[in-house]
Amino acid sequence: MNIIKSANILQILLLMVVMSSCKNEAKENAAPELKDYELPEGTLPKMKPLENESPKLTTAYLEEKKTKVQSFYNRNWPNNSMNGGFLVAKNGQIIFEKYEGFANFRDKTPITSDTPIHIASVSKVLTATAILKLVNAKRIDLDQKVTHYLKEFPYPDVTVRMLLSHRSGMRSYAYFTDRDKNVWDRHNTLTNQDILTIMGTKNIGLEQKTGTRFAYCNTNYAMLALIIEKVTKKSYREAMSQMIFKPLGMKNTFVLDFDKDKHNVAPSYKGNKVEIGIDYLDKVYGDKNIYSTPRDLLKFDRARNSPSFLEPKLLKQVYVGYSNEHPGTKNYGLGIRMVNWPSGKNFYFHNGWWHGFTSSYITLTDESVTIIALSNKYTKNTYAVRKLSSIFGEYPFKLSDE
Repeated sequence: MNIIKSANILQILLLMVVMSSCKNEAKENAAPELKDYELPEGTLPKMKPLENESPKLTTAYLEEKKTKVQSFYNRNWPNNSMNGGFLVAKNGQIIFEKYEGFANFRDKTPITSDTPIHIASVSKVLTATAILKLVNAKRIDLDQKVTHYLKEFPYPDVTVRMLLSHRSGMRSYAYFTDRDKNVWDRHNTLTNQDILTIMGTKNIGLEQKTGTRFAYCNTNYAMLALIIEKVTKKSYREAMSQMIFKPLGMKNTFVLDFDKDKHNVAPSYKGNKVEIGIDYLDKVYGDKNIYSTPRDLLKFDRARNSPSFLEPKLLKQVYVGYSNEHPGTKNYGLGIRMVNWPSGKNFYFHNGWWHGFTSSYITLTDESVTIIALSNKYTKNTYAVRKLSSIFGEYPFKLSDE
């Protein structure tokens, strides 16, 4: 009997060795993973998760940082006043997170780690990421004129790079559609295509000459969304899902389907908890209209810090400031805000504000730290999370600053 058992054990061990050997051989013989620019024409480039980050954080490190972040949180949002989600992580490992308040004050739906909240202009970082992946795949040229992709576009000197860096000189669609009924009737909900058509047919002039200065403008990113649709031959919603959300497992992230879901998502509120209703600008996407969670945005951030994100030459262009006509520390890259101090330290982030939604996305690339805050009840305190950077590196922010 013992001889039979020993024989069975030996057989199992031999089988395990053979299977392991086969796996290793299959791995060695597997075809190398294609670069974005090597993909077949009909295949979209996709973000890839950054996995197995190291080193793992020690218990002592976690406790030290958690205590400091908790103290900041209690001061910044006293009496559980945040009404949103907040997360701080290093190497993809969550140090601190908190979810409180209500997604909907009418039915008292609580905000949890799975509650999607409108991320406002942080959406621009995601739109820029899709554009950059298409540039990486050689489907888009950064310095190609926008008219190459959008035939109706009326400003011949504007390039894709200028849209990304807010140097097109265009006017904000919120301003040229809000007063003159001959331009737009506010009883109708505006779309991205409507913006393009209006600019092409209603003699909408530029705010300033193309390429002469930085001017933050949502119209730039509404046009980038249309370029994504033109190049991928898919809706912006589907392209973002296939290229970013699904590959990264961002299960609670989506582009709002306005006609279907406008009443099914978390509304926004003024600081006094009065609900802010839907208006005629709420269907435009690319500059806004992505709903997400801190945990999903953490996955997104780590993927942007993966070696597979972009080719090195292109990646370097993302984090270069394009607004240099006025000396200063603040600047804007390709879909990311930045502060560049004389010390050589750089701070990369993007904030958002739409109706009562406020958002802050901070990526400390030197320290592999991610800081995210989302709220659906208006408060400027969301933006104060930048101060936490000083806990992790030599950033000139003081936690005690008011």
